[in-house]
Amino acid sequence: MLDFLQAKGIYEHDELQRGKLKVLFNTNMVDLAMDIFSSLHPGESCPANMTERREKVMGEFNTLNEEVKPILDLVQDSGRVHELKQERLFNITYLQQHLGIGPHHVDVLQRYAKFRYECGHYDHAENLLVQFRLLTTDNEKAFSAMWGKLACAILKTSDWDQVLEDINALKDAIEARVTTPALLLMQQRCWLMHWSLFILGNHPNGRHVLAELFFQDRYLNAIQTLAPHLLRYLAVAVVTSPRLRGRLKDLVRVIGVERSNYSDPITRFLEALYTQCHFEDAQQLLQECATVLDNDFFLSNSEQDFMKNARLYIFETYCRIHERIDLRMLAQKLGMEQIAAEKWIVKMVSDAQLNAKIDSQSGHVILGVQPPDVYQQVIEKTKGLSFRSYVLAQNIEKRNLQAEEEHRRG
Repeated sequence: MLDFLQAKGIYEHDELQRGKLKVLFNTNMVDLAMDIFSSLHPGESCPANMTERREKVMGEFNTLNEEVKPILDLVQDSGRVHELKQERLFNITYLQQHLGIGPHHVDVLQRYAKFRYECGHYDHAENLLVQFRLLTTDNEKAFSAMWGKLACAILKTSDWDQVLEDINALKDAIEARVTTPALLLMQQRCWLMHWSLFILGNHPNGRHVLAELFFQDRYLNAIQTLAPHLLRYLAVAVVTSPRLRGRLKDLVRVIGVERSNYSDPITRFLEALYTQCHFEDAQQLLQECATVLDNDFFLSNSEQDFMKNARLYIFETYCRIHERIDLRMLAQKLGMEQIAAEKWIVKMVSDAQLNAKIDSQSGHVILGVQPPDVYQQVIEKTKGLSFRSYVLAQNIEKRNLQAEEEHRRG
């Protein structure tokens, strides 16, 4: 993320390098931290605490290597592991009885995997965590290893299908923790949503998956309680996914509820368009949205899709409340040149199958009355029939009661 900001040129180069140095110093990538220090302070020797940190990391590495060797030799022998798994003997009971590998070695394997992760060896750490989860009998440590495996999969940034699979596995594991306090579960859901942001622009189906996760009641509750800033990412996922158009109403409602806790140009754009129907504000905010998207690590590759779909929503909303639209005015609201806007509108009218035509001579879009969708007609008629049936049943019941009352009096 710091490299992304550095490429954008938003902050001073040295300031970001100092930020990277601070982050790296808490990991085992001490050599990289020392290289950055040297680039920031040419000709100076590295501070004593860096040298001490490097010696401590090397000492820990040597100690762990000795402790983990018996189980490491086994788990790195893929043929032997495959054979044991086929015979259903890859478990701590069998390994302890026949190979002298006990629970202590399994715990060391987890520590060693975390050590390799902090060294930046994500492939190796991920493989070790997979084996650790198969051998450990501690449910809490197995759950922790799932988070570690997801972190490794994200940082490898090569197999986003695997990342999605790990996210789904973690989601199931979180919901299965019925004895965990409610607040802790909510925090874990929040962490999962934050980590799932990595698939937003990287997995082909990432936006839809993310939106479906965020809209689930427990996760939406976590957003509103602990992390309303995630509404930005939910908004982008919904706007850029045609399959999620039906969710816009729910999204705008939640944005309105959380306005006092969080707002940005993206959430305000949706409110201006759908709550206030203020097209001037929506157009101004759309330009601000472009800047926000471009400078957001998770959304920078969604900018074009968002702008294209946002203009479509402006056009559709404007068309719903007007019968005749001035092309020049519409082009201005869309933030486009008139000729480009006219071509775009022709395509939108065709794609959306609107009952409209463009009068180039007068420079207007003329909209006819849109026939209701056949499915919507059926729904409305069914609703009407249901209501009439209810009223009829109520009238019959009233008449029966009146007849009984008159019979008693007679």
